[in-house]
Amino acid sequence: MKLTDGSAKIVIGLIDGPVLTYHPDLVSERIRTIQGKAERWCTRADSVACLHGTFVAGILCAKRDSAAPGICPGCTLLARPIFPETTSGNEPLPSATPEELAAAIIESVDAGARLLNLSAALVQLPSSAGKRALEYALDYAAKRGVIVVVAGGNQGWVGSTVMTRHPWVIPVAACDLRGRPLSESNLGNSIGRRGLSAPGEGVSSLASEGKSFASGGTSVAAPFVTAAIALAWSEFPTASAAQVRLAVTQAHAPRRASVVPPLLNAWAIYQAMTAHSRR
Repeated sequence: MKLTDGSAKIVIGLIDGPVLTYHPDLVSERIRTIQGKAERWCTRADSVACLHGTFVAGILCAKRDSAAPGICPGCTLLARPIFPETTSGNEPLPSATPEELAAAIIESVDAGARLLNLSAALVQLPSSAGKRALEYALDYAAKRGVIVVVAGGNQGWVGSTVMTRHPWVIPVAACDLRGRPLSESNLGNSIGRRGLSAPGEGVSSLASEGKSFASGGTSVAAPFVTAAIALAWSEFPTASAAQVRLAVTQAHAPRRASVVPPLLNAWAIYQAMTAHSRR
């Protein structure tokens, strides 16, 4: 963060709730939106969907001088809302079907995203058709060189899902302030082998009406990983997605046997990319 605010050429696809684009701590000209079934912008600032989308957007790209500074405000945010604004404040986060999520992934890739942040819950366990749709969408992102970062989930399970087990995905677990996994954070072989842990306890970000609040979980942890990768990619814009993923892997112990992933180390990612660029 001392080296760069991020590059506008690094487009982060945010598949989440709608974003309160007129929030005073967001740079609205850096935010683009794609119309899905959900509203393109927040129509209810107190809805769970809007609060969640705005909170995650704040971690990614809030102004550095805000009460909750963002990590890469110089990057472009491509918001593709997937959650409808049907519930308010203290209700559970709305969910999406596997087919809706798959469509959002493909649309975000086609719209120019280079990174995708998925802090999304599915409304149901995917059927065979839903699994195929998600696998196709993730394969599509891989073929187009779009890195996909996925929240591991907050059910306290040890296992994997169609999202976290995909070989191209970087799954994210949530940790406390001492770097220990949260009890509700999902873990598993695929998360431990290819994923990272990131802050997921008491994280402050943007709320409605110019305010901020604290939240936690893997939905909060995922954008730390996404934004760290975006900053490193901004410094090395000609690197391929495969080279960036390799740097992330090399920076965080290439051979892993634990179900608990290593802690995010943004500086190690930068150093690995620096070393690669000198070859």
